[in-house]
Amino acid sequence: MRGYRKVLIAMNGSVDVVKEGIRMAQDEKTWVTVLKVIPENEGDLNLTGIKNLEDVLDSGSRKALVGVWSAADAAGALIRTRLEEGAPAEKIVEVAADERCDVIILGAKQKKCWM
Repeated sequence: MRGYRKVLIAMNGSVDVVKEGIRMAQDEKTWVTVLKVIPENEGDLNLTGIKNLEDVLDSGSRKALVGVWSAADAAGALIRTRLEEGAPAEKIVEVAADERCDVIILGAKQKKCWM
């Protein structure tokens, strides 16, 4: 990752993309921002029987960010985290521009490969 000073890691729910992004960024001592985007709430919520309302409203994202901080601590990396609400693609571009990032690292859903 030569020449890149700021990296945005857009988290897709898995801490694996964050671990790999931090590993790649540490080679050059770049600034790392980890972004988790939660979709906007569209409509009424049925909250009957819900014990932890905060987890429902933020889609469990705060718990995921705890895993991010643990991964960063284990790697000895200093990171900045952001939790945003909105359309994921739009928010990723918006935050990358706001943070003046050189590179965006995106997570992908795991695909099965048949040989």
